[in-house]
Amino acid sequence: MHEDGNGEGHRGVPGASAAGADQAFLALERELTVFLRRARASQGEMARAVHPELESAAYGLLVRLDECGRQRATELAAYIGVGKATMSRQLRALEGLGLVAREPDPADGRAWLVHLTEEGRTRVQHVREARRARYVDKLADWDRTEVAELARLLHQLNRGMEK
Repeated sequence: MHEDGNGEGHRGVPGASAAGADQAFLALERELTVFLRRARASQGEMARAVHPELESAAYGLLVRLDECGRQRATELAAYIGVGKATMSRQLRALEGLGLVAREPDPADGRAWLVHLTEEGRTRVQHVREARRARYVDKLADWDRTEVAELARLLHQLNRGMEK
């Protein structure tokens, strides 16, 4: 039995019929609702672990900089899916916390590149390592091929959502 978005239980495995296909999408929607609710709560916890004053929405921005290195604010805004004004506000807040810095883009003197400071990198990596350890603990009874398959399917879902 799983918890749905309202904390209530549900049963059933979608069938192969047309009605079953509808049930499959209902089940997907229900499970994604639970997953996203938990992910939002977790993101807030991780943001506070990086810095007590960090907005939860900015955590993904820090992870992106950790993974990809220096980027223009416009690239970050496009990736995160926010406007320039929102990105500017988030970057100012992150600079104020000492987690990111800006430098002129050598390829275009009018543009700036954003990057994690050493303090920002250290804090983000510490939280990401703790998060991975939590996944290892929570999924300890899963076969590694199941974990890899879940990652593959989530990647496929994310790619499909970009279209």
